[in-house]
Amino acid sequence: MGAMRNSPKTEIGAARNSPKPSPRRRSTTLQYLFDLDSRISGSDLTGNNSIVRRSPIESENEELRSVISYCTFSYPFTDHAESASHQDLKRLKLVQLLSIVKTSKKPLDDQILQPLCSMISANLFRPLPPPCNTIAISILPDDDDLIAAPAAMWPHLQILYDILLRLVMNTDAKALRDYIDHSFLQSLLALFQSEDPRERESLKNVYHRVYSKFTFYRSFMRKAMNDVFLHYVFETDQRHCGIGDLLEIWGSIINGFTVPLKEEHKLFLMRVLVPLHKPKGMQAYHRQLAYCVSQFVQKEPVLGGVAIRGILKYWPVTNCQKEVLLIGEMEELVENIDPEQYRKLSLPICSQITKCLNSWNSQVAERALYVWNNEQFVKMASQAIVEVFPVLVEGMEKNLKWHWSKSVRQLTENVKAMLEDMEPGLYTKCLQKLDLQESAARQEELRRKEKWERIEVAAASKQFLQPPRYISVSN
Repeated sequence: MGAMRNSPKTEIGAARNSPKPSPRRRSTTLQYLFDLDSRISGSDLTGNNSIVRRSPIESENEELRSVISYCTFSYPFTDHAESASHQDLKRLKLVQLLSIVKTSKKPLDDQILQPLCSMISANLFRPLPPPCNTIAISILPDDDDLIAAPAAMWPHLQILYDILLRLVMNTDAKALRDYIDHSFLQSLLALFQSEDPRERESLKNVYHRVYSKFTFYRSFMRKAMNDVFLHYVFETDQRHCGIGDLLEIWGSIINGFTVPLKEEHKLFLMRVLVPLHKPKGMQAYHRQLAYCVSQFVQKEPVLGGVAIRGILKYWPVTNCQKEVLLIGEMEELVENIDPEQYRKLSLPICSQITKCLNSWNSQVAERALYVWNNEQFVKMASQAIVEVFPVLVEGMEKNLKWHWSKSVRQLTENVKAMLEDMEPGLYTKCLQKLDLQESAARQEELRRKEKWERIEVAAASKQFLQPPRYISVSN
């Protein structure tokens, strides 16, 4: 600035030492003053070019910060006609930011990262409306498009998630550590409750990418997801839309575990994944849950016993849809468990399957009967055939006598024929024992009925012989 202030003096000094102008006097018109001002300004800029002119990088950063500052303001999207032009302008500026983040060859410096992350936080981290249609999600778990109302601000959110994803992919993790911290990750996790499946899909990609790249955050991110699961299972009965998406992330994490598994990961199976079979809305995320459990059992087949006993513990009583799903999961686990556990698990598994094939719901009964087409399941049952056969024979005969569904009875006939071919002598012995039990039960029922009849006759005779008693009430 000192140089700029001295430049006019230099100009004046030069004018004093210069030759005197011609006697012809120039008129001080407005055009003359403009020309004089332009000459002085031009000489100043030429003499101090390194001070006044900004470098291209500084100009670009200043422009970028201006765009980021404009995008920091978030619109409520309550009235579509209120500020449509401003919303469109913001969308164009967000697209401009995304293009810069994508094509930038040099890493962004702190002067850009700090306002950029603040802008992303200001737009993404917002209060979500309470969940709705809780009953509908239990009935139609896969029809997200029919249930979830699309967010009005999704055109902006989509670009913001793309910017964040590109930022995580193209920037060094240590450079982002000060901006993507624990608080940022917790806020991201809270957004999984959004009812918009498009937003949850974008969140899943971002969160998984952060987990892959920010290795120093992995333990914290696993614990944070576990807290969401446990809160959902044990502390609330409300719907949580993002359980399936978080389980998808966990599926890829489990897939990368090395064998032998750490104790921490085994506890996750026992204390988190198995209790997730309990909630009534399990149908919405059962596919992802079954995949996670299956990954654990494939890596260490010994854990199959833990998973199966846990599923049997949380087996539903009146929810037929859950029963059908759990029968399929049980069948898949039997194919992967350690064969040494067959003898211990065959009786509890076959007992539960027998209860299911006796169900009055035809879908549950048919699904339980189809299990016997699985060779591995039959092999497991044959390991403890002496203990299992009496339970199976009783279930088969009960279905053949009492079940209302013709298709269930036909399937029961097929399974009965298979069991008779497997162990004809044992089946006949169990059938005879069942007949003796039924005969003994009938005799016990007759004795019980006769005993009650004698009691009723004795009570009636005693009441008839005994004179009636009257109670006098004094006034």
